[in-house]
Amino acid sequence: MLTRSFLSPSSSKKFLAYSPMLHARLFIEDPKYRASHFEPIRAPLPYPPDPVHQSLLQKSDLHLDGHPEKDRPLFVQFCANSPDDLFNAAQLVQPYCDAVDLNLGCPQAIAKRGYYGSYLQEDWDLIYRLINKLHKGLDIPVTAKIRILETREKTLDYARMVLSAGASILTVHGRQRHQKGHNSGLADWTVIRYLRDNLPRETVIFANGNILRREDMADCMSTTGADAVMSAEGNLADPSIFAEFPDVADGREVWKGRDGKCGYRLDFVFRKYMDIIYRDVLGVPAPVRTQLYLPGDVTPQDQAPPDSQNNPSASQAPKRDRRGRIMSPNLVSMQGHLFSLLRPLLTKHTHIRDLLAKSRVGDLLAYESLLRMVEEAVKEGLIGYENSTAEGQSDNLERNTGATTSGPNEKDNTQRTAAEICKMPWWICQAYIRPLPQEALEKGSLTLGKKHKNKLLESKPEETVVILQPGNSPQCHEPMDHEAEDVRINKEGLVCG
Repeated sequence: MLTRSFLSPSSSKKFLAYSPMLHARLFIEDPKYRASHFEPIRAPLPYPPDPVHQSLLQKSDLHLDGHPEKDRPLFVQFCANSPDDLFNAAQLVQPYCDAVDLNLGCPQAIAKRGYYGSYLQEDWDLIYRLINKLHKGLDIPVTAKIRILETREKTLDYARMVLSAGASILTVHGRQRHQKGHNSGLADWTVIRYLRDNLPRETVIFANGNILRREDMADCMSTTGADAVMSAEGNLADPSIFAEFPDVADGREVWKGRDGKCGYRLDFVFRKYMDIIYRDVLGVPAPVRTQLYLPGDVTPQDQAPPDSQNNPSASQAPKRDRRGRIMSPNLVSMQGHLFSLLRPLLTKHTHIRDLLAKSRVGDLLAYESLLRMVEEAVKEGLIGYENSTAEGQSDNLERNTGATTSGPNEKDNTQRTAAEICKMPWWICQAYIRPLPQEALEKGSLTLGKKHKNKLLESKPEETVVILQPGNSPQCHEPMDHEAEDVRINKEGLVCG
């Protein structure tokens, strides 16, 4: 809803949202799991599905997920390894969405333990049965998201199998399964182009990966020939990524720099987020707020605390379980959302980061305090920028991009170029540029598994991989033929030949 708020009504209808990935088995077995992850109606979703009850629903019974005026089009995304579980879960949500999506791209360790996501990609028979059961039994389409495999030819065979099972849309993440976290690297758009050129023309393909800003979407569409572009991390960091900037702005919403760059202010976006929480989640009016600060204001206004009569705890308390824990997925997700949104500001203002880390679920007064601190920090940034303008300084914007600065190879140059293009002041919404794997290794934020060390040793047999840890002597690790746990490298450590 926050992303849609930056779009015009007509553009919003072209914006397709996906639900978070839901665990199919838990979704049908655990009412609490359903209530805390998907809220299409105000009452709990009954299982098994009750068509009679659904036909009697009134507009007032509808809540947020899949709401026809607020959250459509919507695809509900599941992970699963049982065709029956997936089908039963899909039957529950099909009245409230436009398609059900099978996530075959999740690379997380929990997906490996649970045997779902990208860890199904070797079991083509199971994948076929998962998709085909939905294709034959649902009233709405089934779609699938995959990652690329070791070769483009194998990826093409994989995509053909998924489509033959009945998937109406194929979303392709241009990274392999091992490319995650600090080992993400760059997505390979050329593989998506290869699929486009070798699959039937009527195949609908969505491209995913390397979408850091709005301008990247046109480049991706042109390079890959895809029908649409998906953004996940980029959208979390910058909810305005799909929007065009307004032609007329007084600076209280959109900042414009001396070099022509522009972006939405973090305090403005934080306010929009809070207003949605009040209005649409809790059903209470948002606090009356003063204008955001703009350099040149005669008397800068200090943010007033929220009106007590608009305190959500006093007017409509959020739903809680028997242990007193808040169940609303919107309130539970706030802290994580704000860490992604405010990342550039939090790296500079660590006291705000610490307060956000301590915030409790549903404590709207604490989040209002955070908002006022963010507004004050943005005001500080704007004043500093204006003072630098008066002194004739260039736009050397401070930003913790994590971009590498060493090495002549093409990926390093691409990373530096991306960091330079996306560089914005810390008080502006912007993409997060992950460090390349080599830099992450040197910083110790990426672990090196023995399998990957073996590959390094095989490529350079005359050298030894040495892991240095503070307080320890260098340790030589000989090649091993079996899988083993990752070797943890301290943050101060480094990896060298």
